[in-house]
Order: sequence, then structure tokens, then C-alpha cells
Amino acid sequence: MGYRNLRQCVEDLRKHGRLIQIDDCIDARLEAAEIQRRVYASGGPAIYFANVKDCRFSMVSNLFGSLDQARFLFRDTIDQVKRLIELKIDPNELWKRPLRYAGAPLWAMKMLPSKRRSGSVLKNQTKIGELPRLVSWPDDGGAYVTLPQVYTEDVNHPGAMKSNLGMYRVQLSGNDYLPNEEIGLHYQIHRGIGVHHAAALAAGKPFAANIFVGGTPAMTLSAVMPLPEGLSELQFAGALAGHRIPLAYGATSLPLYAEADFCIAGTIQSQTKPEGPFGDHLGYYSLTHPFPVLKVERVYHRDDAIWPFTVVGRPPQEDTTFGALIHEITGPIIPTVLPGVKAVHAVDAAGVHPLMLAIGSERYVPYDERTRPKELLTQANAILGQGQMSLAKYLMIVAEEDDPSLDLHHLDRFLAHLLQRIDWRRDLHFQTETTIDTLDYSSGQFNHGSKLVMAAVGKPIRELPAELPTNLSLPDGFTAPQVAQPGVMVVQGPKYGDGSEIERFCAAFDASAPINQFPLIVIADDSPFAAASENNFAWTLFTRSNPAADVHGIESFTKDKHWGCRGALVIDARLKPWNAPPLVEDPVVTAKVDALAARGGAIAKYL
Repeated sequence: MGYRNLRQCVEDLRKHGRLIQIDDCIDARLEAAEIQRRVYASGGPAIYFANVKDCRFSMVSNLFGSLDQARFLFRDTIDQVKRLIELKIDPNELWKRPLRYAGAPLWAMKMLPSKRRSGSVLKNQTKIGELPRLVSWPDDGGAYVTLPQVYTEDVNHPGAMKSNLGMYRVQLSGNDYLPNEEIGLHYQIHRGIGVHHAAALAAGKPFAANIFVGGTPAMTLSAVMPLPEGLSELQFAGALAGHRIPLAYGATSLPLYAEADFCIAGTIQSQTKPEGPFGDHLGYYSLTHPFPVLKVERVYHRDDAIWPFTVVGRPPQEDTTFGALIHEITGPIIPTVLPGVKAVHAVDAAGVHPLMLAIGSERYVPYDERTRPKELLTQANAILGQGQMSLAKYLMIVAEEDDPSLDLHHLDRFLAHLLQRIDWRRDLHFQTETTIDTLDYSSGQFNHGSKLVMAAVGKPIRELPAELPTNLSLPDGFTAPQVAQPGVMVVQGPKYGDGSEIERFCAAFDASAPINQFPLIVIADDSPFAAASENNFAWTLFTRSNPAADVHGIESFTKDKHWGCRGALVIDARLKPWNAPPLVEDPVVTAKVDALAARGGAIAKYL
């Protein structure tokens, strides 16, 4: 039940027609990544690269290429894992429905890792320079590990049960790293490894880390899974894999995952070196910044090892599936952690952290008509104080009571619900000078920016037009108005100058002007592109705007330090000089992949 290692997984996918093999010599620099992006976009299967240029190891990608395939990987275990999560939420369910949870005690035992003296991963040793050198985008700073499982322990409380297993990108080459001796370890704010690192620095002790690559897909998913307090990633991986995760002791100061395909063992240094740039999941490059360095001590690999990888970029990509599967498994936990909150959803098309949608409840004054947000604001603050949800830049929250059928996974419908009810004079709540996602450059500062909560309750206060006003007149330099969805107008603005262009736009209207029939106006560099699809709209608006600087309004005002506007809300979503560059493929590599498709074969229909 479940896969013991990656080779078993690959062969099982092959057997069930869920994997294609490429025997052509493929370069890990740009070519493999472009193939992966195309196959994922076409809904294709996993891809096994049997012949990697200048490398003796094979590679595999798109293991999580669709939600259907992810469910297939864990088909023997996922239902039981969901039941274990249910019991974690409410242990009394065991006695209420004993038949449903009859196997829970046995599965709980499978969640505990097992100890070994050795393991398959220890069979061979190699060097960093002999590993596959995956480069996904033309301006990436070097080769990267994109599906690492970084294992660390608290030096004050060592042991596997209090360990952290996280997916933090690893730069294998480039910049100032000493070849085969140093690699970069990029971990962002609000990550468990940071707590361990701080403890090691405070104690003056070496901070060891083992980076696993491969093994059962359950370990890969566990490394990105936000888990309930008291449940370790190794426990979760054991439940999802259907067996206890084997840890080999003695080879390094930390245990090694015995069934991994590769393990890079080393010590994280107190000093930093430049890491990046790297094409990331917001659809832009994350730029070069100082991050910790891992001094490499040993590199292990099993016989016939396979190097798994993914490619990130503008959503949707393969990591979109991670988000969907995580929500499916852990979604029921949210109401137990955040009282009154029914559901939350980080919008993948917007780059995940830039936009979060939430459904809450209004129970503070149940006998009163809902006319303004009350409890929703408490719940919004709770969301922004919870783990990685605290990185949300725009948080839109509405009340379940106003429409119990509302679905967070339909952005257009959710946004329409909010726009029908929100009062821009009252319902905007800013946080300035705060932390935002490390990968978000909309503020021009690293890890720093602002947040905006939009809260709406009650009966609709406006209708949303679906057509442009016939008498619409725009200021000079503003052209090509488009309707992105009812109530939302996208206008093409002049190239960004000093920001005063948007002030000039807003000053051209008063609150009685016909343009205010549209409660939300977005100024973009390319309005036809931004309005062409929901994904384009979400990506343009939420990745390119910093609320405190880029949210404007017609007839805006400040009263008692509260900002609002009497007319339409206007958001500047143009590219600014400090924004990171968007990701663009290399035309030479594109032509090579086109030629591969032209030759036919099993891969051709997906390219």
C-alpha cells in the first residue's frame, strides 16, 4: 500500500498510462523546464527524461500534473488520511462513528517514523556538480533543486518528532558559491526552519541540515503541507505513504530519509551570500538577495536514482495542484483554528499570497440587521495573524449569512458579491509598514509592504453594469476601457511616471460621474490583456499593486485616520520601475522544443 520509493511510483504511473518517456537527449538547462510547462498546460501525464545532457541521472517531472493524478498517487491512503485529520479536529468523533474510524489506531502507528542503521540512499556518494543542473528560466542565477525536502531539528529539543521538513528552494551553482562546497538555501519568512535556525544561533551550536530529493511522493507533499499543531511532517508522510517513514541513523549528525533518491548533508552557516535571481510562482523573477549558505559535507544517492523536479512560474503551474490537494485535505481544519471563519482560499491565479478570499460569519448582534461589518473584522485580523495566511496582501471577506451558496473558488462570483455590498467610504482597512510575501516586489522593498482588508456584509447596495457607459470620457493618456466582469472596468494608462497620473485620473471625476457605475476601476499597461480572462485580471491587479501606495479613489478623503472614497475605487496595476521583471521564455529553446514536437512520438501531442 503506497509507494516505498520514487522508482515504484514511476513504474506504477507507466503501467497505468500516466507517464510518458522521452529518450531524446534533453538539456536540463531550459529545455526540460519548457517541456514540463507545455505538458502541464495541455493536461498531460508525468514525464520521464531518460537521457539528460551531460548527466548520468534520469529526471522526472509533472508527478502532480493534475488533481486527478495527485489523487491517483495516494489512492490507497488519502481517504484514511482525511479521517485522521477529522479525528485531529475532534477526537470525540471516534466514539460517535466507530465504524468510520475503525482503522484509526493502526494508521496512527504508521504515522511514527522507524529507525534504521542504513538505507538505500547511502549506497553511493557523488558531488554537487554531478547532480542534474536544472535551470528553468533564462535569467535564473544558476541550477536549482525545485522539489527539495529540507530536514532540520531544534538544537535545544532534538529528535525526529520535533523536526521540520520544509520545501525551501536550493541553489546548486552560480553567484559566489564555491563549486561542490557551498549551496544556497532560500527560506522565506514564517517558515519553521527559521525557528530552528534562530535557536541554533542563540545556542552557538552548528545548525545541521539534510536535503532529501525523491523518495515517496508523500514526503514531497508533506514538505509543503501546513499541518495542525503537534503533527509533524514525518507523521503525516507516514500516513499518506501507508507505511512508517524509515530514517537511517549514524551517517550524519541528523537522520537520513532511507528511501530518498538523493541526500545533500551539510551545515547551514551563520553568514549569507547572494542567492537568485529565480523565476518564481508570482510570474516574475525573485531578485538577488542575501540568504543562508549550506556548507556541503556529503552527497548521497541510491542505485538508479531519479531526480524529480517541478517548474514554477506564472500560475497555473504544477504547484497549483499542491494547493488544491492541500485544501482538499486540510480545508476542514480552518473553522477549528479560526472561530467563525467558514473557509479561506488563496487565489492561485493571483500568485497565492497577493489575494486571499474568506467567508466568515456575523454573530455579534444577531438580532440586528446586517448593515456593516463587525465580527468579520475580528475574523480578518485572526486570518492575518495565522501562519502563512498572515502573508496575504489583499484579503476580501464576506458573510456566509448573505449567500450560503457562495464558492470561494469562483473569483468572478465572489468579487461580484463583494462589489454589490461594499461601501468604499467605510469598508477598507489598511495595514501599512508591515511584512508581505518575500517574492512580492510590488512595494519596491524586500519582505515589506502593506495589506488591505475589504469586508462586505448585508443586502446589495448597487447593481453592477456589464457594459461601458455610452457617455464615458477619459482623461488624456487613458484609453481602451474594457469590462473585465460586471462592475469592474480596466483602463489602459500611460507608462508609469511618478504616480501622479492616477491622481490626475481620479481628479477628472466627481462621485456623480457615470464612470462610478463601475465600483472598481483598474489602471493597467495593457487593458485588453488584463480583461481577456479571469486569470489575466487577477495576475495583473494583485501582483502589481501595493495597497497603501496604489489604491486610489474618486473623491477620496481621510477622516480620523481612516481612508475612503465616495466614488469608484481606482487601483494602479501598472508595472513600476522597482517591480521584478516578468518571466519570458528563451526563443532559441522554444524553437528546439517545437522541433521535438514536430518529430512526433508520444510526447508530441502534449507540446
